[in-house]
Formats: sequence, C-alpha cells, structure tokens
Amino acid sequence: MKRIIIVIAAVALAASAQAQNIVVIHDSEADGRIIPKEIYGQFSEHLGSCIYGGLWVGRDSSIPNEDGYRKDVLDALRALQVPVLRWPGGCFADDYHWMDGIGPQEKRAKISNNTWGGTMEDNSFGTHEFLDLCEKLGCDAYVSGNVGSGTVEEMAKWVEYMTSDKPSTVVDMRKANGREKPWKVKYFGIGNEAWGCGGNMPAEYYSYLYRRYTTYLRNYAGNALCRVASGANSYDYGWTETLMNGIDSGMEAISMHYYTVRDWNHKGSATEFSDREYALTLAKAVDIENAIKGHIRIMDKADPGRKVALFVDEWGTWFDVEPGTNPGHLFQQSTMRDAMVAALSLNIFHKYTDRIKMSNIAQVVNVLQAMILTDPEGHMVLTPTYHVFEMYKIFQDAEFLPVENDTPVCSVSGETYPSLSVTAGRKDGSIRVALVNTELSKSQKVTLSCDSEMGAVEARILTCTDIRDHNTFEKPRTVEPLGFYSYKLRNGALEFMIPARSIITFTISQKQ
Repeated sequence: MKRIIIVIAAVALAASAQAQNIVVIHDSEADGRIIPKEIYGQFSEHLGSCIYGGLWVGRDSSIPNEDGYRKDVLDALRALQVPVLRWPGGCFADDYHWMDGIGPQEKRAKISNNTWGGTMEDNSFGTHEFLDLCEKLGCDAYVSGNVGSGTVEEMAKWVEYMTSDKPSTVVDMRKANGREKPWKVKYFGIGNEAWGCGGNMPAEYYSYLYRRYTTYLRNYAGNALCRVASGANSYDYGWTETLMNGIDSGMEAISMHYYTVRDWNHKGSATEFSDREYALTLAKAVDIENAIKGHIRIMDKADPGRKVALFVDEWGTWFDVEPGTNPGHLFQQSTMRDAMVAALSLNIFHKYTDRIKMSNIAQVVNVLQAMILTDPEGHMVLTPTYHVFEMYKIFQDAEFLPVENDTPVCSVSGETYPSLSVTAGRKDGSIRVALVNTELSKSQKVTLSCDSEMGAVEARILTCTDIRDHNTFEKPRTVEPLGFYSYKLRNGALEFMIPARSIITFTISQKQ
C-alpha cells in the first residue's frame, strides 16, 4: 500500500514540476578520497534527559534495559551504526571531575548541574558506563577533558585510568572498580569552547594551556590518542589562526562549532514556523560551507600537508525549548525541516573530507536536534533527523564521487540555498547517491547518469505532507522512510520525479 502511495504522489506532482535537473556522477574521476564514517558521529552530554532517561535508566528500572542502558535506545543506535560518541560535554565537560563518577554508584558525588538547569547530577553515569556503552555500540570513544575548572594532573590521571595497563594507584583503582583491562580511547578533547563556557579564554592563553596539558597526556598500552584542540565558534577565523600558529605539535585535530541559529535572542519555535522562516533556516544551514572553507584556508596555510584534521564536533539546529519544559534542558521537537538541515549539512561535509574527518551532531537523545526522543513512561520515538542518519549510513567509508549538477538556487532576503542538493559515493561495487529537494511545493524532474553502466537499483524516500510534520509519542510514524519505486532506467540514465520536501537515497550497482 505504501508503495502505491509513493508512486501516485510522484505522478501527481509531476504535472506541477517546474525544474529539470541533469545530474552526472563522475565515478571515473574519483581521486580515492574517503568519506570517513566518523562524519556520522554523535554527541552525548549531561544535559536535560540526554543521559538520564535517554541513554541510561539504571539496572533496577522498570523500563527494559541492558545493564542499565535503555534497550530501545540502544537498539536504535545500533541500527544507526554509530561510529563515534562524544562525552561528557559540551559545556558540562569543563565542570566535570571524573573522580566523581567512579566507584560504587550509591557512593558517588551528588552535584548540581549548574551549567544546564541546576538539575541534580548523581554521577551514576560515569567513565565506566560511558566506555562500556561505546563497546556495546561498537563505536569509538571521544572524551572531552576538563581544562576550564580542572588541572593537568586530573586530566593526565584520567587518561591513565582509562587506558593504562601498567601498575599504578589509578590503574589499581580501575581494577577495583570492576575493569581489569584498559579501554581504548581514540579521541580526547582538551577542553570545550575555551573561548566561552570552557573558561572565557583568549586564543593565545588557551594555546599555551593546550601545550602544557598535552605534554602529560601519554599513550599507554598501544592506545594512541588523537588530541583535539578546542576550536572556533562559527566564523571566528582569528581563533583558528592563533591555534594553528601557536600550537606547533601535539595537536592531531582542531574542532569547530556551528549551530543553525539566526538570532540567539529569538531562536523561534521548532514546530510552528512560517515558510519564510524555513527558507532562512536552510540558508543559514548551508552557510556552514563558507565557514568551513574559511577555516580550511587558514589551516592549509599553516599546515599544507594537512596533518591536522578539522572536527565539526557540534552542529545542528537550535530552537526554543518545547513549552512547559526546563529552559536549561534544551528539549526540542524535530520536524522535516530539521531533516533537511541534516541532509544538506552532511552533503556539504562530504565535499571537504580531505580536511574534515569527524562531525558530531548535537545531540543524540532528547536535546536539540536529537536522533531519539524518550519519556519517563518508557516511550521512544525516532525523529526525522534519525531517519536521515539511518538512510545516509550507506556513505560511511564510501569513496567520494564528484557530482555535476547545475541546480538553480532558492533565494530569500538576499540569502540562498540549493533547490536540489546531491552527493555521491562508491562502496562495495555500488554507487550511492542522495538527493534533497528543498522546494516546499515543487517537484523536480531529475535525469541521473554515471560514467559507468548502471545495474540494479534500490531507493528509499523520506518525505512529508507539510514541512512542519514530526513524530510524537502518540503518532510515532508520521515521518519515516519508504521504498521509492517511481523511476525509470532509460538510455543508461535514471529518470524520476523527486517530490517537494523530500530526501531520496539510491544504491546503484555497477555493471562490470
């Protein structure tokens, strides 16, 4: 029945199509560049109900759990094939002291989360719980260390606690707390937003601190840390320039944060917005490309060999919290508009993976542009953004393919965004393509071809009847992917109509 609906919808919209797009995937011109799976990274912070009630409910909870982790959330994240998870913040990281979160849970320190809403933090989710979660998900750990209110000794001993196999007091402590073998911790952030909530530091001062802290972050037991400097906010190119020139060693990556916010004093509703607000949001979202190019130009000048990676380790939409919720918990709904922002952003990241090696959307559960929403009664809902990440997992570790597409742009108040965005990759003998039609009322005709001959085709679509559509606990399947079948293979090319407000992914086998 769903297949018939999609076919009928596409045919009905064809009559109103006003744009024709010729898309050519130049698979013969690939240069071997890979889209790292880490582009699809996630971010979990001690903020609102991201951790407690989202990822973690405890072993004694009536909500079905696996060793204290919510079973439904765990299964949903496994289906996403999450490659890397960042923790414990965010701004919370520079208020977090890891010793508070180890040992018997009932004896751990209870503190006020003064960063986010003054909520009581009982530290029942700490180092062991996070790293065990990463093992359950089969993903890499990205730990953010405390520079803002912490010490060099505290950070150095945390790394030793997690990764060392040599006899010492902190290693004995880890073993006494139930973990005999060290964990692997691949990524370690030296502070977070040092220019703001992480200490309000000038770039020069942070550069000096970074060099001091990293001196004592050692590699143990074959664990090689990728050390990440706290990078710039959006368009702050001066911060990047200072760090690139002031940190001459011990920096494998530098971060960048970018939120799709037009006015921090009036962020707007996540679900009730005008068509114009939709357009302005998309224009702001795609402007991340200008910010990325600006930072990369500076990095290329200081590091022409591209030894230092760029991590966009916080990005996504940020709207007003849902009415009646704690303003400090940043709980917002996720509509098809958010799905558009996610898809457009990922398409952009793919283009710059010679420098961008990771991104982490904010955040994984119940906070900002979340993958998943939960409630205390045990209900869970997958958001439209979740579905984008699930559809796009076909690009993890795929070879990037150049795309030729002269698509007109949409314009509002002098700002622009593409009416059709396309990205492509190749993996396991098949070409993967994603197309995003951002038009609110116009379908678009697409003729898609490759340099090589096409074989079997599989396609899925994420669409809606209104851009404000979203999933709720009462109606959890309003927006979800469906099979897409209204295409024809003619004269060596795929021909199809992409409906308005839609995202389509194709997997196309290559004939030998």
